[in-house]
Amino acid sequence: MRVESGTAPSYRGYRFPPEIIGHTVWLYHRFPFSCREVEELLLERDIMVFYETVRAWCASFGAAYATQLRRRQPRPGDKWHLDEVFIKVNGKMRYLWRAVDQDGNVLDILVQDRRDAAAARRFLRKLLKGLEYVPRVVVTDKLRSSKYLNNRAENSHQPTTQREHAIKGFRSSGATQRFLAAFSRISSHFRPRRHLITASNYRTEMAERFRTWKTVTGALTTA
Repeated sequence: MRVESGTAPSYRGYRFPPEIIGHTVWLYHRFPFSCREVEELLLERDIMVFYETVRAWCASFGAAYATQLRRRQPRPGDKWHLDEVFIKVNGKMRYLWRAVDQDGNVLDILVQDRRDAAAARRFLRKLLKGLEYVPRVVVTDKLRSSKYLNNRAENSHQPTTQREHAIKGFRSSGATQRFLAAFSRISSHFRPRRHLITASNYRTEMAERFRTWKTVTGALTTA
């Protein structure tokens, strides 16, 4: 699969249209469904797609969609929240480092074996790579003054925890990094801060986000 900058991925050689592939990837990344459960949901719509195909589509197209979403994301806010949580990878404990801005936009994630100063520096270098600006303030849970300020990052881990339970754990660090890099971008795209906006504004915001998704997946150009 080839993806050019600013364009939807190529579907050449695929039997199903972008609408179905994009919808399948959306289901898997937006909700805590397994591949078999996504297969069942598609079957209810008379779409015959085996769960192995669901897994292959998500692996092939998830990262491409996430890249296009990142390129369309506005510049992050100037207040960043950093945190890390335990995740299980092949039965062993690993650390998922994650950064979001004050609006809940995912900035980056990194799966690491350690939780020390070297790991923190590695994540910060990855986070700041290529940026032409720096945040005004960085909130972590290590500072006493930040004790009650980092709920934004901690709450942002909840979809990842739900996904980990749904798939009964991750299999390898590399695969986990690739999946969560796509998952965190796609999942957060469909999770605006609903408690801060009215119902009508929420519907308008979601409609716009779905239009962006259709553009990213190529479904809008084929409709």
